[in-house]
Amino acid sequence: MTAQVVTISPDDTIAMAKELLDKRRFHHLMVVEDNLLLGVISDKDLLKWLSPYVGTDAETTRDTSLLNKKIHQIMSRRLITVQPETSLKQAIEVMVTSNVSCLPVVNAQNHLEGILSWRDLLAAAHTVLMGF
Repeated sequence: MTAQVVTISPDDTIAMAKELLDKRRFHHLMVVEDNLLLGVISDKDLLKWLSPYVGTDAETTRDTSLLNKKIHQIMSRRLITVQPETSLKQAIEVMVTSNVSCLPVVNAQNHLEGILSWRDLLAAAHTVLMGF
């Protein structure tokens, strides 16, 4: 699990999410308010919403207005989560059967504690298989 998770507020703009995802090497932002997980936004979610002309000479007013929309307008609210005590085997089963590429890790109060991505799972498998 990655414990240091970059989060975003539901009232932040799509432009802010795009900037964060463009500058970092991850694919998901957790949408959090008062440490409660409300949703997830991925780079794929942004691709669905944003015009390919954003940031180019062909950008239109409509493209710019999309960047000003709030995260809560496009975030995924259907959360599939695990708890810190969830086993690696259970987490893999949840990811595969739910067809998701990350699992927010939350405690019993739905407070975000981390994120488990397919990269984390591959790193764990590598450690087990290679013996280190």
